[in-house]
Amino acid sequence: MENLKKIAFILLFAGIASLSMSQSQSVIQSAYSKSYESEQAGSYTTAINELKPIYKADDYTVNIRLGWLSYLAKQYTTAIRYYNIAIALKPYAIEARFGCVKPLSAIESWEKVKENYLKILEIDPQNTVANYWLGVMYYNAKDYVSGLKLFEKVVNLYPLDYDSTIMLAWCKLNLSKQIDARILFNQALIIRPNDSSALTGLKLLK
Repeated sequence: MENLKKIAFILLFAGIASLSMSQSQSVIQSAYSKSYESEQAGSYTTAINELKPIYKADDYTVNIRLGWLSYLAKQYTTAIRYYNIAIALKPYAIEARFGCVKPLSAIESWEKVKENYLKILEIDPQNTVANYWLGVMYYNAKDYVSGLKLFEKVVNLYPLDYDSTIMLAWCKLNLSKQIDARILFNQALIIRPNDSSALTGLKLLK
């Protein structure tokens, strides 16, 4: 009889815990649903406030979501803080690092942007987005050798990608690799006929 009472108590406790968890999940899902609706309406502050009652510092999802909403609300420092919490919680997830790049770019914190791209490529060396944009940063800094290596990687993966093809062409031109540059500018014109950047590059080769 005593054992039956214990079993009954355990089942009752498990049932209460399950009901409590179900109610908690319902509250969380409702908060996210309302937050998405407010975001769609352009009410970013309201979207943020919908999530604050369910905020937990150790919850990756809510931190990355608040990072995004804070960025949209132009609260860039706050966005960076939330994204950094998300990065600390899941250091091998690259989405939070990509998210963090946006507010960092908005405040022109280019070294931090570069750090995030380098870390992404450390985790995912073939990531085309990080390779391309880090390549652009190197190109703008006139580090054509470093830029060329990154653009080449993207073009090898996606030979018909216009953006990387044209940037690789310009790197080649700035490094006086004229034959390669000509081939790439002409390839860019196949991908995007009458492209002004490719035509300008070809004129400089004449």
